[in-house]
Amino acid sequence: MRDAQTELQTVSVNEEPPITPQPLFDIDPPPDGGYGWVQVGVAFTINTFTWGQTASYSIYLAHYLSSNLFPTATSLDYAFIGGLQFAISLLIAPAVTVLSRKLSTQPPMLFGIFLQTLGFVTASYASKIWHLYLSQGLLIGLGLGFIFVPSTPILSQWFSKKRSLAIGISSAGSGVGGLLFSFGIQAMIDSISLAWSFRITAIVCGVMNLLAVALIRNRNAAVKPPQLGFDTKLLLRYDVLLMLGWGFLSMLGYITLLYSLPNFSESIGLNKNQAAAISAYLNLGVAIGRPMIGLTSDRLGRIEVAGFMTFFCGVTCFAIWIPAKVYGVTIFFAIISGAVVGVFWMTVAPIAVEVAGLSQVPSLLSLMWITIFLPILCKLKGDRSRNNHNLLIKLQLLKL
Repeated sequence: MRDAQTELQTVSVNEEPPITPQPLFDIDPPPDGGYGWVQVGVAFTINTFTWGQTASYSIYLAHYLSSNLFPTATSLDYAFIGGLQFAISLLIAPAVTVLSRKLSTQPPMLFGIFLQTLGFVTASYASKIWHLYLSQGLLIGLGLGFIFVPSTPILSQWFSKKRSLAIGISSAGSGVGGLLFSFGIQAMIDSISLAWSFRITAIVCGVMNLLAVALIRNRNAAVKPPQLGFDTKLLLRYDVLLMLGWGFLSMLGYITLLYSLPNFSESIGLNKNQAAAISAYLNLGVAIGRPMIGLTSDRLGRIEVAGFMTFFCGVTCFAIWIPAKVYGVTIFFAIISGAVVGVFWMTVAPIAVEVAGLSQVPSLLSLMWITIFLPILCKLKGDRSRNNHNLLIKLQLLKL
């Protein structure tokens, strides 16, 4: 009897459950393919018809500056409207992140599509500059925020080893969209009217973004992200602060180059069609360069490649942009800089995984969007004089 009791006590002691450490990432690992490639196509489409379309604002900017459509408006008004699109979309990121946690991914995106479409349609009827502020600036900016904030963390949930490649391919959509819209909008303005260019853009973007929302799928059930709008605990980490600082400085140069290159082209004596072509070549560089950078990042290190490409973009400003006085050199600069200028957008999500872990990506990205919103507001005054040439260069050199 004693032997049985002793054996029972021994078994009960030995059968205590072992203490196991909690996994750093989700238990169900990313599939690294499968339906994830559908999500790459979804993200590519979203980038094409949000950021790609937004990149073509430089065409609108050049048109506004060369016409007297709004007599009371200044060049600073037009520049600020373009910056407002970006700034508003980033400023609302914490609120949209919380809504995505409560409502899932699709509802905020559908609301964003409605706002974006409404912005284009109302802009087509604008007769005063404040109409443009509310439509092309505020409404489209809100629409962008509600569309891109919920969708940005999705690809990181579907890929691990091929994460940067997948995001590189998808982010090339902004280059393809910028290329298509740069030529398309200029052609529509010349052949139809500014108003109908807005309306056609509203229809195309609305339909394609609705298709993307119908196919998008998150893996929140496996990853269980907290999706906090403003996680102050992350701000206590030096690696997070370094990442936020990198994003802040990158945006100082990015927004200047993206929106001002066509206007810069006209400042050195190029005509309107050549300036539109320069914007298209910039987006061609984006479309070609981003998948290549993504593939390189997966092989050589995401943080290392992002740092090198950011530095290289600054070097091109010294080596190519400053001497640029003719059409050919400006085309070369547009393609080269386009390939690397948006390295932030295609590496920010993979780097967020490296820094904070997969489950913290939405929270860290929410902090990042708030951080880079101030540089977006630092838009250029649209002075078309030759003296503005040096101002454009000095602002872009801040990227270095």
